[in-house]
Amino acid sequence: MTNLFDPLTIRSITIRNRIGVSPMCQYCYEDGFSNDWQLVHLGARAAGGAGLIIAEATAVEARGRITPHDAGIWKDDHIPPLQRVTRFIKEQGAVPGIQIAHAGRKANTHRPWDGGSPISMDDPQFWQVVGASPIAFADGYQTPQELTTEEIHAIAIAFRHGAERALQAGFEFLEIHAAHGYLLHSFLSPLSNHRSDQYGGSFANRIRLLLEVIGEVRKVWQDHLPLAVRISATDWVENGWTITESVELARLFIPAGVDVVDCSSGGNLPKAPVPVGPGYQVPFSEAIRSTGVMTAAVGLITAPAQADQIIRNQQADIVLLGREMLRNPSWALHAAQALRQAPPVPPQYLRGF
Repeated sequence: MTNLFDPLTIRSITIRNRIGVSPMCQYCYEDGFSNDWQLVHLGARAAGGAGLIIAEATAVEARGRITPHDAGIWKDDHIPPLQRVTRFIKEQGAVPGIQIAHAGRKANTHRPWDGGSPISMDDPQFWQVVGASPIAFADGYQTPQELTTEEIHAIAIAFRHGAERALQAGFEFLEIHAAHGYLLHSFLSPLSNHRSDQYGGSFANRIRLLLEVIGEVRKVWQDHLPLAVRISATDWVENGWTITESVELARLFIPAGVDVVDCSSGGNLPKAPVPVGPGYQVPFSEAIRSTGVMTAAVGLITAPAQADQIIRNQQADIVLLGREMLRNPSWALHAAQALRQAPPVPPQYLRGF
């Protein structure tokens, strides 16, 4: 029976255990450039025993940032600082991953600790946001400019260029962000996509952009490297995106070259009735995994036994921890001790374990 500390091979990449660091925005960069904070933040968790380290949502366009302080990968100058990060993660025995993203209609806000509100038009940091349809995310948010067909194609190309730069930066696991109400999710959901062209209306039309992005990314993301997509498995709202549609979409991912579905939920509406609780999103991972694609489970996974049970019960192939990794960068080492497995302790830390 597979357990939390068994290795996982995806294409040619072997992850030393089934524990990953979920991509978590840090909002501490200038003009998208990686810095010492990212190196230490991700590096500490690689030294802390996690097998997969996924760098936060990294914008493929400057206007695709959630805040002006997000990480970016829209120009070649972003590559060298990211190489420092991937090099250190690999030195610790972990696999460096990155999530490439476009925030769409939820872009151009202040950082959470600065209030998180949309940036006003008279602020020098303001930019016009874009989306599937001219529907604001919530009261006070910008009404996005509806993307033309030509602009949609350009964004798919921007994801391809982002993937190409991620490869040059040394990442070995790539995730496309299509969840949480950001641009690609806004096309998937009928709540935010009211288009009447080939990108709106039917299920086949609403998933078109995401499949085109995957196709563009796979042109440059080498065949021996894993590709993942993060989706919101449900909007948690009537007439929104559903788990049934997520399962149907997952069946199309495999021939498109997707190896892993990162199964989150919500984020497309500000007040969706999400029943938050320990492991509340794991059933989505289990349902999507039934299609034959690998899955990553997320959402209030905190205890070693809980994470181990998810893997042993074949509800997911990987567990991704977010807030718990913020609280404890060495969570994986402590989990190995609790589960009586051999922890991958760096020699510098042996005296502590």
